[in-house]
Amino acid sequence: MPRVAVRSSAVRRGEGRPHPMRTAVIAGMEEAGRLASAAVEEASRLVVAVEMGVAALRSGHQILFCGNGGSASQAAHLAAELSGRFYYDRPALRALALTENTAALTAIANDYGYEHVFERQLMALAGAGDLLVALTTSGRSPNMREAVACASRLGVRVIGFTGLRGRSFARSCDLAFIVPASDTARIQEVHLLLGHLFCAQIEAELFPRAPSRQPKPRPREAQ
Repeated sequence: MPRVAVRSSAVRRGEGRPHPMRTAVIAGMEEAGRLASAAVEEASRLVVAVEMGVAALRSGHQILFCGNGGSASQAAHLAAELSGRFYYDRPALRALALTENTAALTAIANDYGYEHVFERQLMALAGAGDLLVALTTSGRSPNMREAVACASRLGVRVIGFTGLRGRSFARSCDLAFIVPASDTARIQEVHLLLGHLFCAQIEAELFPRAPSRQPKPRPREAQ
């Protein structure tokens, strides 16, 4: 069956001259790449974050995640990487996203106000020795600030992920990652990159895989 080449109208219109849409796409990709490259500077801090997560789990405690909107989805995503599996099969890890209980979220918001939706859940579920991972691109959401304040009262350590506008939020955390950007989408992309590395290294530290045994290459026969 012959292959049919499909060319978009954007490409056709852009023949011979830069197309505005293509230019915008390339600019977004370049900015995402720049921020991802800049995240290399957070490697040492990420090691500390992994050590905090490993310490909590090894001592029988849990890692809790929270965030709003896209950050809520990332909170659930990262919790699932730990409680389910990430790169390979191993025992489940105690990780929970405070964004997933719809009844709790709506009841607390209705009865106490949305700013307390994570605080109340922490009061019910968390205790000293646990770890909270709080994701907020702006660092200004009242419910995230209440969550961090509550965690501090409970003896729960906090790792914060935020953006340029969240510097004061970062200072309220035990450890924080500040993506040097104001664009919500770009900030969340770097948060997910750092979050994936966080989960992968926790998995590797707690359940290291035996090195695979590869057959040794045979020496070449003399010609």
